[in-house]
Amino acid sequence: MTAAVIAGVGSAFPDVHDQQELWDDYFTHRYRGDALSRRLFLGSGVRTRHGVVDPRREDVSDWSTAARMRRYLDEAPPLGHRAAAEALADAGISAADLGLFVVVSCTGYATPGLDIRLARELGMAPSVRRLLVGHMGCYAAFPGLGAAADFVRARGLPALVLCVELTSLHLQPAQEHRDLEQVVAHALFGDAAAAVVVLPDAARGLEVLDTTAATAPASEDLMSWHVTDHGFRMGLSPRVPDVLAKHIEEATGSLLAPTGTDRTDVGGWAVHPGGPRIIDVVEERLGLTPALTAATRAVLDTRGNCSSGTVLLVLDQLRRGLAPDATVVAMAFGPGLTLCLALLRAR
Repeated sequence: MTAAVIAGVGSAFPDVHDQQELWDDYFTHRYRGDALSRRLFLGSGVRTRHGVVDPRREDVSDWSTAARMRRYLDEAPPLGHRAAAEALADAGISAADLGLFVVVSCTGYATPGLDIRLARELGMAPSVRRLLVGHMGCYAAFPGLGAAADFVRARGLPALVLCVELTSLHLQPAQEHRDLEQVVAHALFGDAAAAVVVLPDAARGLEVLDTTAATAPASEDLMSWHVTDHGFRMGLSPRVPDVLAKHIEEATGSLLAPTGTDRTDVGGWAVHPGGPRIIDVVEERLGLTPALTAATRAVLDTRGNCSSGTVLLVLDQLRRGLAPDATVVAMAFGPGLTLCLALLRAR
């Protein structure tokens, strides 16, 4: 069978913002110096992150959704172009070689969308197949990667998966009451574009062995992303880590079982940095040492949670230090509450 191998990775970021300065210059006034809000904001595990909008210079919190979508169409294409071009160069192929182009985003929409615009700008063939994965949240890279890997195996043609998320566009209007879920959301999320090229039978890279998904029963209200008149509003229950703790071992076991692999055999862990408590829970339940989640915490520290593309940023950090044939488990969590995982092998 043809192997589907991640052979190229690329990323792009807008301007960098310092977390402490964001609090001091903007959010402390928004939350009226509330001590608990400050502790949550500065205890998010984020030191710097990126945004196409700096709220200190441009407060979009009262913008309409239509205005935010217009800004998305201004900002997302150049970021996506840079990330995709970098991934193609890393894989050593041209855009014209692609058979499938997958675009993942939950932070902006338009039709014709990024898939059509970037396919033209990057020089893809008119016959390239396109797939848009929308509004699935932080785990959405996995459905995109799974579809790309299946296509590569079936068709023997290269595929490109591009995640573009501009969370800074969705700063919510200020409220009279303290909303700690919004404090956490405004503290964690950053903007980024991340891309991977999947090639048939590439000699080097990360072979995609399998992808899986598991949705926790009756968990729909724990994590949500609602379209409102003022952008997309995040719902993020403090119960998420506790529910994740009940399901992460079984989900990981289901991924590994068909190959007879044990958790102790895994050479690399790409854990989605959903927040410090999320990483702590994964470490505790799977018995991972801090060294095994160092790449995850480094991405959280310097980039924040960039929604769907974040796990690809972690994979990019991991891939250079892997031994040949090392097994890698990648995982992300999002609305549902859904856990998506991928089993990879270094070549």
